Amino acid sequence: MKPVLDGFPWIGHHLTLVFDKLGVHLLISGIALAVAIAIATPLGVWLGHIHRGSFAAINVSNVGRALPSLAIIAILIAPLGIGRLPLYIALVILAVPVMLTNAYVAVDGVDDEIVDAARGMGLRGRQVLWHVELPLALPLLFAGIRTAAVYVVATVPLGALVGTDGGLGDIIVNQASYKLEGVIGAAICVAVLALAVDALFAGLQRLVTPRALRPRMDYAELQTEVARGVPAAALP
Repeated sequence: MKPVLDGFPWIGHHLTLVFDKLGVHLLISGIALAVAIAIATPLGVWLGHIHRGSFAAINVSNVGRALPSLAIIAILIAPLGIGRLPLYIALVILAVPVMLTNAYVAVDGVDDEIVDAARGMGLRGRQVLWHVELPLALPLLFAGIRTAAVYVVATVPLGALVGTDGGLGDIIVNQASYKLEGVIGAAICVAVLALAVDALFAGLQRLVTPRALRPRMDYAELQTEVARGVPAAALP
């Protein structure tokens, strides 16, 4: 227990180092997450809108979860060399499946009667998507982004194990320089950062949820299902 407690004073004595590594950690996480969102969300939303590609969307998620991020980084170093690019690719591969699956399930699961009513009012395909399906799908869609964000933040330190930038992971793998207290302190920072990111995205998830759906939405259950890798049921 003492080494864990010693990690907290170490953080206080090395704030400049911690904030420097924290900035790198957040930069890597932000870039990887942005790229993953740009790839997975439009594709998942479109497949859900046309109600096709369920087999591909769900199996991409399963395959993505099965691939070990550290192995991907190590393999990519051979053709790409040491640097952030292998880490970025591995993080995107980690984040895309959960976002793709949830984006697909979120849009595909919108009540058919609501969609039919919108079409009956004269809305066309894209209008139905933007004004009906997407607003109703946002809670589940954003749950996938929230889970992926936590995965990415927690995985960035693996980059330090194979010689690339690892943010706070650079401290964790360098016990010779920072002692056990530094390793524990950096690990605590990663854990707190992951919790902070989860809390931030939880707030954003509630914010983007249509006001009428908020009282009926069990955010904790929704997030648990996503984290377990089980596509949540269609929105109520």
